[in-house]
Amino acid sequence: MKSLRMCIGLLFLCQIYHNQTVAQGCVAIRHMSCATPAGTSSADFFKQRTGHWQINAGYRYFRSFRHFRGDHEEHERIEQNTEVVNVSHALDLGITYMPTPRWSVSAYLPVQYNDRSSLYEHYGNAIAQNPEQKRFHTGSQGIGDMRISGNYWLVNPFKLPKVNLALGLGVKLPTGNYRVTDDFHKLDKEKKDYVINKPVDQSIQLGDGGVGVSLEAQGYAQITKSLTAYVNGFYLFNPRETNGVLRNPEATTIDLAAGEFSVADQFAARVGLSQSLRFIPGLAVMLGGRIEGVPAIDAVGGSKGFRRPGYIVSVEPGLTYMRGKFSAAASVPVAVYRNRIKSYADRLDPLGQRHGDAAFADYLVSINVSRWF
Repeated sequence: MKSLRMCIGLLFLCQIYHNQTVAQGCVAIRHMSCATPAGTSSADFFKQRTGHWQINAGYRYFRSFRHFRGDHEEHERIEQNTEVVNVSHALDLGITYMPTPRWSVSAYLPVQYNDRSSLYEHYGNAIAQNPEQKRFHTGSQGIGDMRISGNYWLVNPFKLPKVNLALGLGVKLPTGNYRVTDDFHKLDKEKKDYVINKPVDQSIQLGDGGVGVSLEAQGYAQITKSLTAYVNGFYLFNPRETNGVLRNPEATTIDLAAGEFSVADQFAARVGLSQSLRFIPGLAVMLGGRIEGVPAIDAVGGSKGFRRPGYIVSVEPGLTYMRGKFSAAASVPVAVYRNRIKSYADRLDPLGQRHGDAAFADYLVSINVSRWF
């Protein structure tokens, strides 16, 4: 029974962090969800939960401020006070229904609050040495892109409860506002302040404006009575090339390669181990690794438009707890490698010198609670 509880908690956490996958900074990965319901790791559990509903609520926070160009960190940005700071809070609301032990259907909707402060988007970085220089803020608040998915376990859980693999197919709907605007402060020729209202940065837009299709997989294997290995991941195909939003509508000329916001693919994967604690029934500790990112070139459709492609590799410690129909989990993935790769527009530079940067966070805080009904 203890090992079954550990497996249940394990798959619960797999779902949570797949649901809350998001890049820790300007590499804009939208919220994703996995259809697998919490605690799908044993025949007994399936027997108890088949035909039931599950609701989830998850909170996510990060603060990005470290700039990378490639895998090189530009330490001078912080020293010169020219770094861009993104602060993100999100609440993920989800519901899952299991019509059979092998099938499940889920829907998730994120509610987001984002704040971004910078110099270069307003007066510019050239006057950053002025100790009185003020940082201006832009932001976005509201719902993000909704996701609906189905999930199927390849092996009947009643026949093989200690190891299994699930495949999922989902659709991402453009319910999040991808045209959020805010006020930006500028200086005219006489160095007088004026305000222009234009789209906020891509990294804090609530949606991307495209309909996407995701392929997912997750599985587990019980190694001992108290130790289990887990793996999960997804790839989101976003066929739409750009969403029609001009990054700099005040510009006199439009960059054909990066003038509009791109609707980019995204991906994530996790692997690790979960160890149940015998002295606290229902509690398990986890340690794994994860990678998440945005490719420079989409698998389907064009890749023009402005994007900050790259990826993050993190070490992910976590805790899960289950009691009856209630589950909770917490995790703090800590970034160990960050790389802002060249975008489609960067690659068009005939001299090969163009390479944009992106800001990343040091860690992500993620908390989730779930209950069956």
